Amino acid sequence: MKYQHQQLVHGGWEKLNFFEQMANVGSEVIRGISWKSKKNDLFSRKAIVRALELLDLTIYSQQKYRKLKELTRLRELLVDYFYGQNQYSSTTILWHKYFYSFNYAAIMFRAKKA
Repeated sequence: MKYQHQQLVHGGWEKLNFFEQMANVGSEVIRGISWKSKKNDLFSRKAIVRALELLDLTIYSQQKYRKLKELTRLRELLVDYFYGQNQYSSTTILWHKYFYSFNYAAIMFRAKKA
């Protein structure tokens, strides 16, 4: 399989903390939503492929069952929203709220370390 994020696949992803990983996933999801709203399906799908790739790297790097359950459910919801029938009734507002919290946590984590 050819990965978009070659450096991250080869060990770079594990160097990021969980909040930073999820903030990066969220960045791609929000980018995909933005392109979708502009009716650019090609760019939207490319962003979501990148988001799913990063989410898969996050799933593979996690050892805690509690996080794995949420992450795999998140993957299911993203695939349903972008590729399926949106049977879970996800909205852009939901995605913004969900991922915003990880951006905030990543910023706070970095500030705490400094």
